[in-house]
Amino acid sequence: MTDDSLTPPRGFRLKRVYDDPDPDDGYRVLVDRLWPRGLKKVEAHIDEWAKDVAPSTELRRWFHEDPEGRRGEFAERYADELSGPAARQELGRLRELAANEPPVTLLTAVKEPERGHLPILLGHLRG
Repeated sequence: MTDDSLTPPRGFRLKRVYDDPDPDDGYRVLVDRLWPRGLKKVEAHIDEWAKDVAPSTELRRWFHEDPEGRRGEFAERYADELSGPAARQELGRLRELAANEPPVTLLTAVKEPERGHLPILLGHLRG
């Protein structure tokens, strides 16, 4: 994950959920809407599943029909979802947690994180 848009804000880390957990991960938060394939919950070592900051099921399905052609509109629509009350509350809580008890490791199952929702989510966490 070398893309600059994937540089997490201070207090956060980004990692694939399939990577081995590390004691330095701190508080581990899954930020995908779907549970990762082939991963048992007990093996994931996840402290929280933050579905409210993941793209909605409808938006995710729509985007996956044509990821290259819909990337720009996806970013706008996902940003709109992140401006909703539940997402704003969750973003604030995650920021507070990262500020007071870092690190917070954001976990994803996405193979190419730079091509999905993570750059947009990280931008909103930066404030």
